[in-house]
Amino acid sequence: MTGQLMEVDKHEMSGDVACLDIAPVPEGRQRSRFLAVGSYDNTIRRIRILSLDPDDCMQILSLQSVSSPPESLLFLEVQASVGGEDCADHPASLFLNAGLQNGVLFRTVVDMVTGQLLDARSRFLGLRAPKLFSVIVRGRRAMICLSSRPWLGYIHQGHFLLTPLSYETLEFAASFSSDQCAEGVVAVAGDALRVFTIERLGETFNETVIPLRYPPREFVLQSKRKLLVIIESDQGAFTAEECEATKKQCFEDAGMGENGNVEQMESGGDDEDKDDPLSNEQYGYPKAESDKWVSCIRVLDPRTANTTFLLELQDNEAAFSICTVNFHDKEYGTLLAVGTAKGLQFWLRRTFAAGYIHIYRFLEDGRSLELLHKTQVDGVPLALSQFQGRLLAGIGSVLRLYDLGKRRLLRKCENKLFPNTITSIHTYRDRIYVGDIQESFHYCKYRRDENQLYIFADDCAPRWLTASYHIDFDTMAGADKFGNIYFVRLPQDVSDEIEEDPTGGKIKWEQGKLNGAPNKIDEIVQFHVGDVVTCLHKASLIPGGGECIIYGTVMGSLGALLAFTSRDDVGFFSHLEMHMRQEHPPLCGRDHMAYRSAYFPVKDVIDGDLCEQFPTLPLDLQQKIADELDRTPGEILKKLEEV
Repeated sequence: MTGQLMEVDKHEMSGDVACLDIAPVPEGRQRSRFLAVGSYDNTIRRIRILSLDPDDCMQILSLQSVSSPPESLLFLEVQASVGGEDCADHPASLFLNAGLQNGVLFRTVVDMVTGQLLDARSRFLGLRAPKLFSVIVRGRRAMICLSSRPWLGYIHQGHFLLTPLSYETLEFAASFSSDQCAEGVVAVAGDALRVFTIERLGETFNETVIPLRYPPREFVLQSKRKLLVIIESDQGAFTAEECEATKKQCFEDAGMGENGNVEQMESGGDDEDKDDPLSNEQYGYPKAESDKWVSCIRVLDPRTANTTFLLELQDNEAAFSICTVNFHDKEYGTLLAVGTAKGLQFWLRRTFAAGYIHIYRFLEDGRSLELLHKTQVDGVPLALSQFQGRLLAGIGSVLRLYDLGKRRLLRKCENKLFPNTITSIHTYRDRIYVGDIQESFHYCKYRRDENQLYIFADDCAPRWLTASYHIDFDTMAGADKFGNIYFVRLPQDVSDEIEEDPTGGKIKWEQGKLNGAPNKIDEIVQFHVGDVVTCLHKASLIPGGGECIIYGTVMGSLGALLAFTSRDDVGFFSHLEMHMRQEHPPLCGRDHMAYRSAYFPVKDVIDGDLCEQFPTLPLDLQQKIADELDRTPGEILKKLEEV
C-alpha cells in the first residue's frame, strides 16, 4: 500500500453536481453497487444512478427528472416486515431519498438488480431545502431530514413513518453512540452542539404538556397577540390556596413537615424523595362538598407556555362559556365575554342560584384583563358568540341578542322556541347555527329590519350533542354522547329559497313539521367512533396539506376526518375497506360494519384505521387483495402513505 489515491474511472456530467451518495454495501458483498448523483443546469434537474461494478463502472443505469435542483441525497435500505416482524427470507428494499431546493422530499425505490428508479413519492417538508442524514434508531438505519423543522423517517410496525421531531431547528446531524447514550443523535443548532435521543416512536402527534389549575372547559384565541384565554372550572373541589392550607394542616396533624417528611426523622435516614411524596397528581385532589365550585380565567402564551394572567372567580361561581366580541361603535376594541353560573347543582334536579355574563377588556399590554361589568341572566349561559357587532347568548332554552351598555348588557331580541338547552352557537353572515343539548342543530336567520330571530330548519333525528363545528354555509358537523360523528346539510333548494325571500314571509308564516321547523336538514355523513367526542375543529396539520376535521375524545384520543378530492380515491378505498373486512376480521369477532353502524348506518366514511392495517397482513394475502384491486402491493402502500 502506497497510501495514495488512484483514479479508476470518471464520468463527465452535463451540469453542475449538487450532491451524491453511495448505497450501503449489501451483506456478502465487498463493494456497493450504486452511486446516486444529483445535478442541474439552467433547465434540467436530474438524479442519475451510476454503476460502481468494475465491469460497467460509471455507466448510467437510470435517470430521474425532478421539479427543483436536488440539495441532498441519501440511500436507505429497509427490511420488509409483516406485523412488525422482519421477514428474513424476503430481500430488503433500497430507497433513494432526495431533498429538493423547493422544500420537497422526493423518495423512490431503487431496483436492486437493474438500478431502475420506481414508485416515486414526494412530500413537502418546509421552506428550506431538506438536508438528509443517516442515523440509527432501534438498531435500524433511519433518516433525519432537516428543513424548517427536523423530521425523522423510520420503519415502525411495517410502516415507513415520516414524522416531525419536537425540537428546535437544526443545521447538521449525525448518529452518536456512547456508554451513556446507546442510540443518540449529535446535531448543530445555531452555535451550539446538541446530543439527544429519540423516544416514543410510533406516535403521530408531538405534544407539549402545560399543567392547569382546574379542568379546562373552553378556550379562545386573542388574535391580536396570539394568546389563549382559557376558562377552567371544577365541581366539589377546593381552590389552590385552600388545597395548600388543607395539605399543610394534615401534615401538622400527622407530625410531618410541609414536604411530607417526618420531622422526627433521624439524621442519615432515607430522604431521597424530597420533592413532594404526597403530590395531588399522584394521590388525587382533596374533595369538597358537591355544591362547591372553583373556577378561574387564564391568559396563556402558547409560545412560551407561560401564564400571563390568572383570575380566580369568587362566590361559588363557575365559568362555562367564553368568546371574544367586538361591539360596533364602541371604543374598547376586542372584549371578552364569559358565561358563569353560581351554585349550580345537577341532583336531584338541576338548580342554580344565578347566571351571569361577565364582560372583560384587555389592558394596554394585551396580557391581562379588567372587568367592565357583570350582567345577571335568568339561566345558565352555556353558549356565547359574536354576531354582527353584538353578543349572542344561549341561556337555557332562550337565544338572546345583547348589545353593550354602560353598566350592563342590553337585551335587544330573543327566541324562546328551542326545545331544551342551547349548548353551542355558530354564525355566518345573517345565519345562526344553534346546537341543542338533545335535539341536534337548528338553523336560524336574523332579520335586521324586523329585529327578529326565526328558526327555519332543524334535524329530524334527536341527537345529544357533545361537540359541533361549522363547515360551510349549509353544512354543520356534530358529535353525540353515544360516540357518533355526523354531518348535516340544508338542501340546496331550501337554502336558495330562504336567501331569495325578500320579505321573510316564508320564514315567518310557514307551518312547522313534526312539531318543529318548517324545513328539515339532511344527514350526509355518519360514522361511529366508539368514544364520546368532546371537540371538533378544522385544520391543516402539515404545510401545504389539505384541511381536515380534527376530533378529540373524552378518553384522550385524537382523530382526523379527511375529505376525498376525487372519485378514483373513493372507489379505491371503498374496495380496499371491503376486502379488509373480509380478509382481516377484528380479533374480538364483532362484525366491522355492525360496529361502525352501532346507532345509525355508517354513511360515506371510509375507516382509515382498518385500511392502514394492510401492511400487517401476510405477503400472500397482500398480493391477493392487490390482485382483486388490479394494483400491486406497493401501489396500495403508496396510496395509504399519501393519505
